[in-house]
Amino acid sequence: MTGAPPDYAHMFIELGCVAIGLAVLARLARRLGLSAISLYLLAGLAFGNGGFLPLNLTKDFIQLGAELGVLLLLFMLGLEYSGENLTRGLRKGVSGAAIDLALNFPPGFIAGLLMGWSPLASVLLGGITLVTSSGIVARVLTELKRMDAPETPTVLSILVLEDLMMAVYLPLVAVLLAGGGPQKIIISVGIACATVLIVLFVATRYGHSFSSFVAHQSDEVVLLSIFGTVLLVAGLAQHLRVSAAIGAFLVGIAVSGPISEQSHRLLTPLRDLFAATFFFFFGLEIDPRTLPSVLVAAAVLAVVTTASKILTGYWATRTQTADRRIKLRAGLTLVPRGEFSIVIAGLGAALEPRIGSLSAAYVLLMAIAGPILARAIR
Repeated sequence: MTGAPPDYAHMFIELGCVAIGLAVLARLARRLGLSAISLYLLAGLAFGNGGFLPLNLTKDFIQLGAELGVLLLLFMLGLEYSGENLTRGLRKGVSGAAIDLALNFPPGFIAGLLMGWSPLASVLLGGITLVTSSGIVARVLTELKRMDAPETPTVLSILVLEDLMMAVYLPLVAVLLAGGGPQKIIISVGIACATVLIVLFVATRYGHSFSSFVAHQSDEVVLLSIFGTVLLVAGLAQHLRVSAAIGAFLVGIAVSGPISEQSHRLLTPLRDLFAATFFFFFGLEIDPRTLPSVLVAAAVLAVVTTASKILTGYWATRTQTADRRIKLRAGLTLVPRGEFSIVIAGLGAALEPRIGSLSAAYVLLMAIAGPILARAIR
C-alpha cells in the first residue's frame, strides 16, 4: 500500500515564498549596509520551530540546499586565492595568524569551560570565536573599494591561514566527536594535512594546467565541470573524514587563471541562492526561546573578540605602517563571523545543545557589527 503522493503545489508555493522573502531581506541588507547573513538568520529564527510563525517546510529539500550552499560558499572563498597569492600570503601571514590564534581561540574556549561545558564543546566554541567570515570581509572590501588599501594584503593573508587552519581543525573535531582514539586522530589529522599540502602543491604548480583542462568556450560545459568537481571532491573528502566544506574550499584554490573569472561569474548566482538557504536553514533549527539564556554570554564574547580581532589587525600591520588609522582599520575588518562558525556549531549540536543558540546569537551580533565597524574608519 503506497502513501499519498507529495503535495508538490504546496511545496512550490512554500519554497517560492521563502525565496521571495530572502530576496526582500537581501535588498534591505544592502540598503542598510549590513550583511545579509544576519537577516537570513533572523528569518530562520522567526519561521522555525518556536518562532512566531512556524513554517512546515520540506526539511530534506531545504537541508540539501543548505549543504550545497556551504560547499559553493567555501569553493568561492577558495577561488579568491590563486596559487601565487596563496604562497605570498603564507609567507607573510604566519606571524599574524599566530597572534590571531593566540588572541581569538582562548575567549571561546574559556567561556565554554566557565559555562560548565565539556572540554571538547569548549574547543568548538573556541573555533567559533576564532575564525573570521571571509565571505563577509570580501564583500565589505569590495563595497568599500578597499581591495587596494595598504592593509588589505595583511587581512587577506590572515584569512587564508585561518581557512587553512580549519582544514586541520574540522577533521580533528569530527574524529573527537565520533569518539576516535589517538590512532584515529593521528590518521585523520595526517590525511587532512596531506590533502591540504597536495592541493596547495597542485594549486601553485599545476593550477593553470587544471584550468586549461576544464576551460571551454561553452559556459554550460564549464559550469557542469566545476560543479561536478566540487561535489565529487567534497564527497571524497567527507568519505576520508575531511570536512566536505574544506574539500570544496581546496578545489577553489586549485582553480586559477582565466577559468577562475569564468567560474566566479557562473557560480556566484548559485552560491548566493544556496548560501541564503544555508543560513536560513541554520536559523530554522534554533528555537528562539533558547536565545535569552545565552544572550549575555554571546554579548560578552562579542565585545571581547571584537577587541581581540582589533588587536590582531593592529599587531599584524605593525611592521607595515606607522599609521594608527590603517592598523585599526585592519582589525575592524576582521571582526565579522559567519560561515565557518555556523559549520562548527552544526558539528557540535548533538554534543552541547546550547552551542547552536549561543552561536546563532554570537554570529548575529558579529555579522551585524562587523560591516558597520569596518565603515567606521575611512
